[in-house]
Amino acid sequence: MGLLIVGSIGLDDIETPFDNVKKALGGSTTYISLAASYFTGPIEIVGVVGDDFPQEHIKMLENHNIDLEGLQIVPGAKTFRYGCKYHYDLNVRDSLFTDLNVFEKFNPVIPGKSKKSSFVILGNIAPQLQMNVLNQLENPKFVVCDTMNFWIEGAKDELLKVLPHVNVLIINDSEARLLAKEPNLIKATHIISKMGPKYLIIKKGEHGALLFGDNMIFSAPAYPMENIFDPTGAGDAFAGGFTGYLNKNRDFSFENLKRAVIYGSIMASFCVEKFSTKGLENLSFLEIHNRFIEFRELSNFN
Repeated sequence: MGLLIVGSIGLDDIETPFDNVKKALGGSTTYISLAASYFTGPIEIVGVVGDDFPQEHIKMLENHNIDLEGLQIVPGAKTFRYGCKYHYDLNVRDSLFTDLNVFEKFNPVIPGKSKKSSFVILGNIAPQLQMNVLNQLENPKFVVCDTMNFWIEGAKDELLKVLPHVNVLIINDSEARLLAKEPNLIKATHIISKMGPKYLIIKKGEHGALLFGDNMIFSAPAYPMENIFDPTGAGDAFAGGFTGYLNKNRDFSFENLKRAVIYGSIMASFCVEKFSTKGLENLSFLEIHNRFIEFRELSNFN
């Protein structure tokens, strides 16, 4: 079966030192599914929006071979809204507002055909909802999970119930330290691996990503970006590229996971070049392949 993605779908107000956008397409499911769509399909998503969600976004997702049967559109309700302002250091942002709206009572219902999905990405939603999704699936073979500080601090017991079912956990360095209660990243990975995930990916933003598993470590560089307009969704685009590539070739060796990490970084690099999802909407596989070659040359040495 196809790749199943469950997470948030929203409309964002984003301000950076360079420009700003209002009610732009956002949400973890959106970025993940678009990034993954260049490697595999069909993509099946589960999410919820209000009836204010623009039809143009629905058409764009459908054009990327994204199956919207699991998209709940609630009449008379408003879509999840988020607003933030980035500083010149784009690693720093101020949240301006979070309006959960219809997302506050999101209850992911997996369509019948999607219950057979063997590949699943659990976006950054409450661990209780992630577990709810897993309980609806018949026999998932490969589960990728994202989480954040909010859930690690406020719902850690529920998160610890999810992790034994996870093949790959994707978090950033601060989240890894918080989850493990250990400041040293290498020691933190050993602690987290005992919680269940076979592989751990630690995102380090402009400094790349680390892959841990099979008693090996892979350090992937970040693509050197000259123009970064909007970092929103970069981590989700990474997860989409990473999992989409793996879903395409079904090779779970550590060597292939390393390549998947590079493809994840590539999709994140395209994402940040434009506001919202615009950097992911009109790519060609030739563009993606050429950037992969650049990555390989960047990290190759004798």
